[in-house]
Amino acid sequence: MLGIEINQLESIVKQLTPVWEKHLRSSYLRFGRPYKHELGSMVILLLIYYRSYITQEFLGYLFDLDNSNVCRIIRKLEPLLARLLAIPKRRVLSKESVEQLLIDVTEQPIERPKQGQRVYYSGKKKQHTLKTELRIDSQGTIVSLSKSYPGSKHDFAIFKEEPPPPPSIPLLADSGYQGVQHLHVSAKLPHKARKGRPLNGSQKAYNRLLASQRIQIEHKIRSIKVFKIIGNRFRNKRKRYELNFKLVAGLVNWNNGSPLQKRAA
Repeated sequence: MLGIEINQLESIVKQLTPVWEKHLRSSYLRFGRPYKHELGSMVILLLIYYRSYITQEFLGYLFDLDNSNVCRIIRKLEPLLARLLAIPKRRVLSKESVEQLLIDVTEQPIERPKQGQRVYYSGKKKQHTLKTELRIDSQGTIVSLSKSYPGSKHDFAIFKEEPPPPPSIPLLADSGYQGVQHLHVSAKLPHKARKGRPLNGSQKAYNRLLASQRIQIEHKIRSIKVFKIIGNRFRNKRKRYELNFKLVAGLVNWNNGSPLQKRAA
C-alpha cells in the first residue's frame, strides 16, 4: 500500500518528527487547533496518495477528513519530506563518486494544457507529456535528475541542457542519444541498421551486451512508475511535478539501500 516497509516508515517518522515540530513552531505565532491525526498517520496518508494516486476526496473518506485538510497535509509534508528523501542536487559528478553512468528519459502523460499545447505534445506518445532525464550509477542508485521538460523536447536536447558528466566516465545511452558521442568521448550507443546496410554479427552482439547493461535503468524507471503519481496521468499542477518526482525517486533510492539525508535529522 505504501511502497516501503514498516521499519522504513518508522524511520521516516522518527527523523521527520523534529523537523515537523520545528516547522509548527516557526509557522504559528500561537497554538491553534491541533491536527486531527498524528504525524505517522499523515505520512501514511501521503504515501498512499503517491502509491495509488487516488483522489483526495477518497483519501478524505479513508482518514475522516475533508478535501481541504487532505490537501493541506500533503502540501505541508511534501517539502519537509523532500529534505529527507529527495535526490541531492549535484551539479557536477566526479570520477571518484561515479564509475559508470546509465542515462535515459522517461515521460509521463499530463492533462491537456490550456495554453502551449503544441509544446507539450509528444509525437512518440501521441499525447501531452512531461519528460525527465535519469542518470544512475552501476549500483542502480539514481545520482542525478533533470528538471522537467515539455514532451516535444528531444532526449538529446535535454542532455545538452543538463550539466555534462566528466568525459572520463563511461556513458551508456540508447539510440535516442544519437550524436552524444561528439560531446562525450566515453559514450556508448547501440549500432543502428540502415537501408541496405544491415547489422553484422559483431554489431548485434555488441547491442545485446549494451542492452544487458542498460536494463538496470529500465528497471529503475519501472520502480519509479510503481508509484502511480508518476506512472499514471499527472492531474496536479505542473509547478509541483519536479518535487513529486524527486520524492518518488528518493523513495526508490532508499529501497535500494541509499541512506536518508543527514541535513533533515
